[in-house]
Amino acid sequence: MFNRVENLRFGPVDTMQSPFARWKTMDLKSVSLNEGFWTKKQTVNRRISLYFGFEMLTKAGNFDNLRIAAGSIQAHYRGYVFLDSDIYKWLEAVAWELGKEPDEELSLMADQAISLIAAAQRPNGYINSYVQTREPPEPWMDLDNGHELYCAGHLFQAAVAFQRAMGDSRLLDIACRFADYICSVFGPDKRHGACGHPEIEMALVELYRITGEPRYLVLAEFFIDQRGKNIMKGHRSYGPEYHQDHVPVRQVKEAAGHSVRQLYLASGVTDLYLETGEQALLEAMLCLWKDITETKLYITGGLGSRFDGEAFGDPYELPTDQCYCETCAAIASFMWNWRMLLTTGEGRHADQMERALYNNILASPALDGKHYFYINPLMLREAKYLRFSSDLPSSEVFIPDQRPEWHDCACCPPNVMRIFASFAHYLATRDMKGIQIHHFAPADIRCDLTSGQSIKLNMLTEYPWQGNIRMQIVESGDSSWELSLRIPEWSHNPIISINGEVIREFRLEKGYLVLERKWQAGDVIELELSMEAMFVASNPRIDATRGCSAIQRGPIVYCLEDKDQEIKGCLLDVEIDKDQPLSTRWDGALLDGVMVVEAAGQFIDSESWREHLYQPATSPVLEIPRPTRLVAIPYFAWGNRVIGGMRVWVPNESSQDGSRLNYG
Repeated sequence: MFNRVENLRFGPVDTMQSPFARWKTMDLKSVSLNEGFWTKKQTVNRRISLYFGFEMLTKAGNFDNLRIAAGSIQAHYRGYVFLDSDIYKWLEAVAWELGKEPDEELSLMADQAISLIAAAQRPNGYINSYVQTREPPEPWMDLDNGHELYCAGHLFQAAVAFQRAMGDSRLLDIACRFADYICSVFGPDKRHGACGHPEIEMALVELYRITGEPRYLVLAEFFIDQRGKNIMKGHRSYGPEYHQDHVPVRQVKEAAGHSVRQLYLASGVTDLYLETGEQALLEAMLCLWKDITETKLYITGGLGSRFDGEAFGDPYELPTDQCYCETCAAIASFMWNWRMLLTTGEGRHADQMERALYNNILASPALDGKHYFYINPLMLREAKYLRFSSDLPSSEVFIPDQRPEWHDCACCPPNVMRIFASFAHYLATRDMKGIQIHHFAPADIRCDLTSGQSIKLNMLTEYPWQGNIRMQIVESGDSSWELSLRIPEWSHNPIISINGEVIREFRLEKGYLVLERKWQAGDVIELELSMEAMFVASNPRIDATRGCSAIQRGPIVYCLEDKDQEIKGCLLDVEIDKDQPLSTRWDGALLDGVMVVEAAGQFIDSESWREHLYQPATSPVLEIPRPTRLVAIPYFAWGNRVIGGMRVWVPNESSQDGSRLNYG
């Protein structure tokens, strides 16, 4: 077993002893955020969302389900079969926050939850409140849909968080007893099968990393190897591909089925590669990544184009209004790309993390920290007959005025909470040569390089609103070392200076600007990333967005909300002039402070269409353009004032001035 004190140092993923990791994750205390964009998000998460989460888990019956399983109350189980997992994700978020700063009330809430889990655990180590409260209370009766191993995975991750963040082994002891029991049941010479919802695979690898118990790594590989047998039942119109059971993992060429399951599985496979170095696993993941990023990814980092099955669609099937883009899918993409980054050292994976984080993931929680989107569309008309959740609408006509407070299937809110709480973990890594900065935020970074040198530096920036990043070396060793700074995919012609002198020649490696020298305390590095607002076009094979433009500034994708436009209720009639420059302005009073982008455009008054849905293409149609200034806000901030018309992709102008006759 590894020394558990040593394992206090790391965040959600520890690659310090992973032999095939290109980069090593940092000590949990190595990166401390300073006041800026992310500390504001984390403050809301800590002071509001985590307390609210406990309240909602109580109201929804999650804690009572554990009490029923423990025999402390008599009642009926409430909710979906996987409700335990929401408690575990919430606990993981609490652990990362308590590891940064004590909070007596949060600690008491966590103590209560951990006590319930301990009381409900069977003597043999098994725990699942749904199974333990049903008849018959036998485990593993429905691996395809029972989510028992999925829930176990989230328990393991929460246990790792408590041990690493605070040295609290209570959950880890529970998790190891459960993992040992699972090892006694499943394996090559035991029971075969895998969970219909992947998650336990990456959790078992992390449990192996923190305990050193090789059986956990072997079991993770076993579950991965069980896929591709075409025996899982599927869901609705989907067969085994819904569970990623249609093809063996090492033969994967494209993303298919339920998007969250696909990406959680990919995270586990990549974790397995980091420990074993099996090339076939990495090659399969690279094929999967290529398929997703080239044919199945939304501009917001969203994934899953079909409501049916919460699933991937065909290549280029990316509708804007009927897309699913589940919050958990973007989080799963963030988690997988982090592992791919640690594996390959390629900045394109950090680019995808950033795309998902600043757009799809940030769009889920309302600014108040107490309302969440489950589904994240890129276009709304009048918000009628709209489902923001997997839950059924409460009435035939569902017109919400804000994000739902909670969900019957509440996987997304605590998932957001744990990502926000652990954000600092993803900023930087290290290796023998130096430090790599992947994401930009005001922070103090301190670590010992794997070569033994002690390094301290300070980062100042107003990212993501401004592209200027200033770093000062506070402490450095006696030898030269490399500082590697990611150059985002959207940034062209970055300017780098050291101690006020612009550097004309520098190394660019795999998306990183690499600076090597014998650094001195007081050295100042300034990176200027061009952050002009720009128009973005989509691949013409995407029918839904052909002939349209989107607006992006830095990592942030923008949208038009009906509320902000001069002419209300006409977003279906809008066109944008992509030949005119975009302008930006800071509005500190709007949506907690955002950069607003304005564009030239027009609304088309098509009076001749008002009583027609279709007309002969040769019929003259008088269309009267009404010029206007279009106002765009960050996509992540939409729906915080009212739920109404919204669109990310806007048709390009087809006429520059005056009325026009359109013959189709």
